[in-house]
Amino acid sequence: MCKLWLAVALAASAQGKTVAPRAVTLNNREKLLAGGSARFGAQLVMYPADALRTLAQTRKGAKTLSELGARTLVSGCATTSMFAFFVGGLQFSIFGALRPVAPAIVASACASLGSSVAGIPQEVIKQRLVTGIYPNFATAVGRIARTEGPLGFYSGWRPTVARNLPFVVICFCSFDALKQRALRDRPEGSSLTSAENYLYGVSSALVGGLCTQPIDVIKTRLMTQAAAVGAVPYAGVVDCVSTMLREEGPGVFLRGLAPRMSYMGPLWALQFGLNGAATDFIKKRKALKEATSK
Repeated sequence: MCKLWLAVALAASAQGKTVAPRAVTLNNREKLLAGGSARFGAQLVMYPADALRTLAQTRKGAKTLSELGARTLVSGCATTSMFAFFVGGLQFSIFGALRPVAPAIVASACASLGSSVAGIPQEVIKQRLVTGIYPNFATAVGRIARTEGPLGFYSGWRPTVARNLPFVVICFCSFDALKQRALRDRPEGSSLTSAENYLYGVSSALVGGLCTQPIDVIKTRLMTQAAAVGAVPYAGVVDCVSTMLREEGPGVFLRGLAPRMSYMGPLWALQFGLNGAATDFIKKRKALKEATSK
């Protein structure tokens, strides 16, 4: 996987300059590999920015970055990013399989729900590592499994799905619309350039991020409330929202917006860009293999 991602990164600058043969398409396994490698690479690069976003959204009483130390910005970086491979792989493979036969909004909604199987555990572990609840990945997995059971890995799943579903739908639908418009007057089989993939990716993510920011704050609070020493735990989503409004005011729902935007924009730009490059890379390899086998 890492070798593929490195090859994709090196090939990204050449994306869009040549057109893969029209007959060459990716099967579902190859779409999963391309999308997974893209998300893995993007998550790995943007992990520190995501950690800053999480710390900015935690409840009063939780430790700050100065108390936790700079190392917390990369705590669990490699291990939790492995989950990202399956998140991205499921998103792109499900969307790619359904898009030819379903509207973009349906395909992207299914992609979001399907990827939640891996995405929610990734969020739970990542955010608890960043906030210092657990010292390392192995301890986090072992303690969650022992004290909370399998459902502990899906803590806060309702607000997470409520955030991810509209966010992924907005991102994929926006990107798909921009892509279709850009390719409308080009020869059949053309690809977006690297610049277009990155530009459309960041634009789609910024719109989706702004629309889902309040839900993201609620989700982070529920997943990391154990880090707030002495605070009464939230009883659920409704209690979380009412307590935040009462104690901190409506402005709290925009907390961490700047670090989140600085994270989500580049993350999705890289994800769409690397997925496009990976797709072209695999197509060219398949085309070469078919040509040499004749």
